[in-house]
Amino acid sequence: MNQEGTMALFQYWNDLRGPRPSPRRTEIEPSDIRKLLADTFILEMDARSQPVFRLAGTRLCATYGRELKGHAFTPIWSDRDQPMMSRLTGNVFRDNSVVVITYLGITHGGRTNPFEMLLLPLDGGQSSPRLLGCALPVKKPFWLGADTVFENRLETLRMIDPDREPMFLTNRPPVSIPRAPEKPFTSQAATNTMRRHVRHLVVIDGGKNGS
Repeated sequence: MNQEGTMALFQYWNDLRGPRPSPRRTEIEPSDIRKLLADTFILEMDARSQPVFRLAGTRLCATYGRELKGHAFTPIWSDRDQPMMSRLTGNVFRDNSVVVITYLGITHGGRTNPFEMLLLPLDGGQSSPRLLGCALPVKKPFWLGADTVFENRLETLRMIDPDREPMFLTNRPPVSIPRAPEKPFTSQAATNTMRRHVRHLVVIDGGKNGS
């Protein structure tokens, strides 16, 4: 964990749970974490066993340009990362896992910004599992919240044993998520200017210029 807010939320959660795997969701007092509320969220399982935002902080909603409450969690991730995020949140719900994630937020304007996310289990009983989390920007550029994020791309993840790693969590390094090389983007307009039709053939301009 590198962000002060991430470490503060973990410490609060860890103090509440004591010797238990996780604290009860009714023990979370918003006033105790009021400085973190804008960046925190709570997930619950829907009828299809998929994570859904039950609550989301104001700054988090501004980052994504919409109210997140009631919306599914996995669609904010890239298509490639959605299965992984579904599995990770399932591990938190079912196995009381603690997960730290770093990811890139991709904006509508083509900008990127790194974020750190923490996922913590809450005891809501068999019929009402919950998850407490936070997502904090590693950098805070002037445009964040104005140029909204539409997709998250997972970079590293780390499974935490809170009983063995009380604060700085140093015994397990993060695991990098390899990514396939991104294909260069070519607009349709640019493609059209490179092509011309000669009878039944398509000629693509390029190579050496005749002179």
